[in-house]
Amino acid sequence: MSKRKLKRQLSLGQTVMLGTAGAIGAQIFVLTGHAAGISGPAFILALIIAGLLSYSIALNYGELASAFPVTGGALTYVREAWGDNLLTYLVGSLDCLSSTFYAALSAVGFAYSLQVIIPSIPIIPTALAIIVVFVILNILGVGNVGNAQVVLGGILLSVLVAYILLGLVLPGGFQWQTLMPQGQFFIHPDAWSNVASLLTTIALAYVAFIGFEVIADDAEEIKNPDRNIPLGILISLTVCLLLYPLIAFVTLGTIPWFELAGSDVALTTASAKFLPGIGPLIMAFAGIIATLTTLNAAMLSATREAFTMSRNGMWPRFLSRLSRFRTPHIATMVIGAIICAVAAIGLVDFLSYISSSGYLFVLFWSNLALLRLRQRYPDLRRPFKTPLFPIPVYLAMGTCFIIVAFTDRRALIFGVGLLLVLSIAYYLTPLINRFLLTRQKTHRNAKDRILIAFANPKTGSQLVHLASLLAQASENSSLCVFHVKAPTGSAAAPPPKTNGQRLPLPSKMLPAALIRELQYRNVPLKTKIYQSGDISKGILEEIETYKDIKLILAGWPGPLDTQTKIENPVKVLLEKAPTNVLVYLDHNLGRIRNILVPIGGGPHSRLALRVAYELAEQEAARITALHIFSRNTPQEEIEDEMDFLREVIEDELGYFPARVIARIMLAESVIKGVLEETHSQNYDLLVMGASEEWGSGTRLFGSVDDWIISHVENCSVLLARHYEPVGIHWLRRRLKRFDKENHAAQ
Repeated sequence: MSKRKLKRQLSLGQTVMLGTAGAIGAQIFVLTGHAAGISGPAFILALIIAGLLSYSIALNYGELASAFPVTGGALTYVREAWGDNLLTYLVGSLDCLSSTFYAALSAVGFAYSLQVIIPSIPIIPTALAIIVVFVILNILGVGNVGNAQVVLGGILLSVLVAYILLGLVLPGGFQWQTLMPQGQFFIHPDAWSNVASLLTTIALAYVAFIGFEVIADDAEEIKNPDRNIPLGILISLTVCLLLYPLIAFVTLGTIPWFELAGSDVALTTASAKFLPGIGPLIMAFAGIIATLTTLNAAMLSATREAFTMSRNGMWPRFLSRLSRFRTPHIATMVIGAIICAVAAIGLVDFLSYISSSGYLFVLFWSNLALLRLRQRYPDLRRPFKTPLFPIPVYLAMGTCFIIVAFTDRRALIFGVGLLLVLSIAYYLTPLINRFLLTRQKTHRNAKDRILIAFANPKTGSQLVHLASLLAQASENSSLCVFHVKAPTGSAAAPPPKTNGQRLPLPSKMLPAALIRELQYRNVPLKTKIYQSGDISKGILEEIETYKDIKLILAGWPGPLDTQTKIENPVKVLLEKAPTNVLVYLDHNLGRIRNILVPIGGGPHSRLALRVAYELAEQEAARITALHIFSRNTPQEEIEDEMDFLREVIEDELGYFPARVIARIMLAESVIKGVLEETHSQNYDLLVMGASEEWGSGTRLFGSVDDWIISHVENCSVLLARHYEPVGIHWLRRRLKRFDKENHAAQ
């Protein structure tokens, strides 16, 4: 089955800024002072070497990302090279978690940077607020993320270029004597100590150049990928390679390295020398922008990794669902929640070590994958090929070994520990899934009763027939024909209060043929008469008392005005029954051969699909799953909608049955599309899910469903309302309304 794709929206400029501004984060602001304490002026040389070594990875990524221009980055390359296994799971999971932790680090860094300007601002609430802002931007479309990165990155680059130029020309700025006191570029007395300190500094600075990885992670959303992906990767790395050494050059030439050693605010301190007063304020502002750009890039990378892991079946399937904007909104919200949790509980510093070591693991295997893919797919289309292959691959892998040898041991220990945890999770997940499946099956068997709201023999018999088909499709299901009868009493006296006395249902209320059918289908049947003055109250009390009812099946109440609709028992059940509800309108239904199911993708239409499938299985019927949208929809979106429709069917039913036909229909509205389809084809039954208006006071199932059921005459109709808690229902309605409003605005 084809999979839904993300929408290509990022231009070359947005791609370059995504990689550049994603790399130029808080590292250069805090890194300079710490690196100066290790290697002194030789920090400049370490930055140049680290940047040049990064070209080996950048060239490899240019080939990999342009050959596989899909979301996922390293996960995709390792998967293509070695298949779905533990290694692929570890690379994808560690890449996602590394970006997630780094995003949390950036959010907290933003709050601390902002506190320099606004001392009274709280750290954690500020960090959480900025995370929510970028979650919303990601949900509304990657174009918003790209635009934000262009604006923020443009401001950041302008400030850093101004810092370099002003530091070189203004009094109090760069001096050769300050850069190399006593003419010494290397600060240690012997060659080995200088080499060791240089390698340690390279290991410290190396990760600051790997911002281009986000371009590979988001390759599926980049326009003209053959050209823009390799160009974006190489240009963003080149910009970093030009800026970093120059920034270090100016900083260490303004204040001696031994005065900056260990400082977290080296650039701010230096700017105060040649631009007193306003300089520190500007650099603090630049630090704020830098944390925002890295947060933006890291969140984008993490959400796309989670989306890819889900789409490939390694993580839960729901994370790969796409919004109307074709963004992984569920993955974005989940990753955003994790980022908020990490930022809120104060594990950021601890997890920053895991972030660094995780990137090394990911980079090593993604580069090694290039060797494997060249051997495995020699004829693969490669818009960009790594020059001097395989030298850049060996150079990249060797660089990873050097960095591991000289990196912080805590990062390696934490990284190894996380790999062990993820490995255990990989092997335990199938066992947990089987356990949950067993529990779910047990729970389903516990709720095995279909309650039929029996009003009169004519309509009730058809309800029992449909319920018997549904019961036969499910293991251990039984039927309960439930008739609510007003208690007897004198006209002058009020009806006696009862607790719902249960009496046998007279056999004459069910035809003998129907009784024989139930016996033939071997479906257990219970009958009850419930004496109560309130029909809906009687049914709700039955649900509350026994808690084994998985479904209520009732008849359509007919035309209702506003007042009677509010008080109608079916309306009350739709609003209050803590279980699924089906409402049926009969138009002389006989043998079911053709079923129409309009699919919108929400929980109600998914329930309608499941019910239709169970009926079709018993009657050997054919199902047409119909997805309707506007006539002026672009062709690209039509293809995406077909993939979405097939995805919904497979997700709900577990596979794509041969008896199901998926169709796309262009129409002026859903109402006109459904009515046109029912009139043009010979359908026996229309099964529809409730619209989002079903919870309003003036509709039963929503304006679309209510209108259709009142105008369909040539086939019977079955409407489905999936049960969900009130809070979830309210939230989903608000999100969907917000989604529609933004889609209309575009």
